[in-house]
Amino acid sequence: MYIFLDESGNLDFSARGTRYFVLTSVSMERPFRMYEALDAYKYDCLEYGLATEYFHCAHDNRHVRGRVFDIIGSHLDHFSIDALIVEKRKTEPSLTPDGRFYAEMLGSLLRRVVLRESKSEAKEVIVITDTVPYRRRREALEKSVRHTLSRRIPNRLRYHIVHHDSRAHYGLQVADYICWAVFRKYERGKSGFFDLVSPAVLSQIDVFKNKTRAYY
Repeated sequence: MYIFLDESGNLDFSARGTRYFVLTSVSMERPFRMYEALDAYKYDCLEYGLATEYFHCAHDNRHVRGRVFDIIGSHLDHFSIDALIVEKRKTEPSLTPDGRFYAEMLGSLLRRVVLRESKSEAKEVIVITDTVPYRRRREALEKSVRHTLSRRIPNRLRYHIVHHDSRAHYGLQVADYICWAVFRKYERGKSGFFDLVSPAVLSQIDVFKNKTRAYY
């Protein structure tokens, strides 16, 4: 089982930051049947005159974005989506320093997804995230996530986490598109693209849904 991860929103917990922070995972098994259609469309873009190296939802024009979502929407039975949504103003101050928030939230999402996969026939889980630019943050993140998962998953299930540039995997590009759609639903109240992929959503967790207190 491959799990591709992406995030939307920023980690600014002041009133200037985004209201929401979203983590999204896309789980797939080989063969990756969607890749052929995405690869063909990338070359269609090049032949049309676009300098398309890879797909990135926020940067792609609306025509490309619409076509990529059409391709994703036609392959919903080949992957599953899990999303963790955080309304940042409800976050306890003790969670915000030194990367703890990011590690805790990612660990929570991965624990849910990996626990589910551990009940399937999967014997190994490969988690792929977009490149984490700062070595110290990456090492702290990996340590926290490994600690979280090692306490909760069966010993028989192997797993490892790698950080690759999104150019390297269509799976990361699909996760980017889907995370953009989830974030757009919560941050802007626009759910059209999310509705397109929603049949593949297995969990959508609003972490602090029942909290009312704002911490900034």
